Amino acid sequence: MRLRRIAAAASLLALVAAGAAAISLGSIPAPQPGRSALLSTLVLDREGRLLRPFAAADGAWRLPVERSEVDPRFLRMLLAYEDKRFFAHPGVDPLAALRAAWQAARSGGIVSGGSTLTMQVVRLLTPDRSRTLPRKWREAGAALALEREAGKTGVLDLYLRLAPYGGNLEGVRAASLAFFGKEPARLSIAEAALLVAIPQSPEARRPDRDRAAAKAARDRVLARLAAAGVISTAEADHASAEPVPNGRREFPNLAPHVAEVAAARAGAGAVARLTVRHDLQRSLEDLARERARALGPGLSVAIVAADVATGAIEASVGSADYFDATRAGALDQTRAVRSPGSALKPFIYALAFENGLAAPATLIEDRPARFGDYAPRNFDQAFHGTVSAAEALALSLNIPAVALLEAVGPARFVARLRAAGATVALPAGETPGLAVALGGVGVRLIDLATLYAGLARGGATTPLTVNPGELADAAAPGRRLVDPVAAAQVAQALLKSPPPEAALGGRLAFKTGTSYGYRDAWAVGFDGRRVIAVWAGRPDGASSSGLVGREAAAPILFDAFARAGAAIAPLAPPPDGAALTLSELPPPLRRFRPAGEPPPVLGVREAAPLAVAFPPDGARVEVEPGAELALKAAGGTPPFRWLVDGRPLPPERRRETLWPVAGSGFSRVTVMDASGATASASVRVN
Repeated sequence: MRLRRIAAAASLLALVAAGAAAISLGSIPAPQPGRSALLSTLVLDREGRLLRPFAAADGAWRLPVERSEVDPRFLRMLLAYEDKRFFAHPGVDPLAALRAAWQAARSGGIVSGGSTLTMQVVRLLTPDRSRTLPRKWREAGAALALEREAGKTGVLDLYLRLAPYGGNLEGVRAASLAFFGKEPARLSIAEAALLVAIPQSPEARRPDRDRAAAKAARDRVLARLAAAGVISTAEADHASAEPVPNGRREFPNLAPHVAEVAAARAGAGAVARLTVRHDLQRSLEDLARERARALGPGLSVAIVAADVATGAIEASVGSADYFDATRAGALDQTRAVRSPGSALKPFIYALAFENGLAAPATLIEDRPARFGDYAPRNFDQAFHGTVSAAEALALSLNIPAVALLEAVGPARFVARLRAAGATVALPAGETPGLAVALGGVGVRLIDLATLYAGLARGGATTPLTVNPGELADAAAPGRRLVDPVAAAQVAQALLKSPPPEAALGGRLAFKTGTSYGYRDAWAVGFDGRRVIAVWAGRPDGASSSGLVGREAAAPILFDAFARAGAAIAPLAPPPDGAALTLSELPPPLRRFRPAGEPPPVLGVREAAPLAVAFPPDGARVEVEPGAELALKAAGGTPPFRWLVDGRPLPPERRRETLWPVAGSGFSRVTVMDASGATASASVRVN
């Protein structure tokens, strides 16, 4: 027994001597970073909250963490238990080694090894785990070198990042998330004590394997800290009564689809920050999951919410449940190309308003009609007779939309959507036709959100993105979709769309859509601040009986706005003179005349087609402040009516008139003749 005591004391005294030798030599190299370079990739929200971590390249959960991100109480408990002279020694603590030698001599075995926290970090950084004296000597020297290079804060950060917690858990942040489901910034005394205790014997003390061993180790830490006065006896007793976890929790997995893209883009061990709002993302994921289950087996839901001014995506829900294979949860449905049903109709009306083909108060017929071989019918199989254009849009009537698209031109319509940044897919070799009005193209949910955000933004789109570095300047002009007057007119019409049951109408501008065969249900809405787009359907494209946009998607849309956490922001009203009544409209605009309908007999029409002779389309003109710009028409049948940005000029019926220019910027000049023909030119006034 006496010989064993002498041997134990001698070995520890040798460590003290080795430390002294290392101090004098000062030439032991610092350990290589090793595993510290293999960090987990993190994806954070706009405020730095964790959305989703990814395992490091070696499979470990090793999350970056610094001392400032950890509960100060845990740090005090850790240092008091492991290395109370941490800030006093240079990496090797001869006093601790002498104390350990004395304890060994008295007990006949090693009670404590005298290792400092810095020496423990050295062991974590190097693959050699032997307990020989040469190893201890190298470890002591490396600890001195590590402290010279990294300093106390750096050493402590390394320990917090690398401390073993069993299995593939390394570091206090990974352990706190796995065992308690929260960041280590706020820990209870019991939780902090458990995280102090586990690294001493991580596999034996894992609470997910042996709760009794984990609790015993935690309670020993609590008892020693109470005896040292670090915590009170009452705190220790209260913490001892707290249960230990009975297993590992799942790591956060919010916005999994966009997080995967961001992580791949950032690279291994990097930190990617997105524009996503953590709480809104979680709430909308819960909403999508709940509603998909209510809709039925195999159905999924996708949601995009974005800021209309900057294009910042605040939430992106790619599926109802990422891990639900029965709903193809791993597929991002916000990027899937699907038929939009009636969801593109607002942009047909916007182009018709912009080009002087109609106005919101213009009367249009909803009666049986044929367009060549195409004979569309309304969704409810009924016809509403004569309605205003605004009413036809709010009620999503099919015949008026197709008639207006024929006047606008399907190819021109599709080209405008693409120029605004939307993906519009057509079958190979096909050109746009009138079926585009009712969903005869493919679009993505993200594209619909982009287009509707353009309406809220005054007719100009900006790309929607989750990357902060790609956000648009709120004051930037964006890509032109339609002119501001037409955008405001359409927004006002969409405010009157019939809301779903139990929802208030007149506050949210929105539109629904249902694709052919009940394959896709859509609802897209916006206010003055935010756009939200919703899709529901089967990811495999199969039909789902009764899947209708107003009944399946619109309630989700209204609920999503309610969960956004802010009151509905009012939309800007149309400019003065843009909201004309039927009696205030020029006679040719009071009733829409489809192509092929004979014009009213108003005299002999000139052979030349109507055109804006001056200023020509795309012109830039210099005008003195307060001056008037001459407008000239060529061709057409008099009398003429002039409009600027949808607002009529004083009713002079001449081929030439004067426009009192109010300010600089882009404007659209439109002339209409007696037959109802129109011509327009886009002009920039300086």
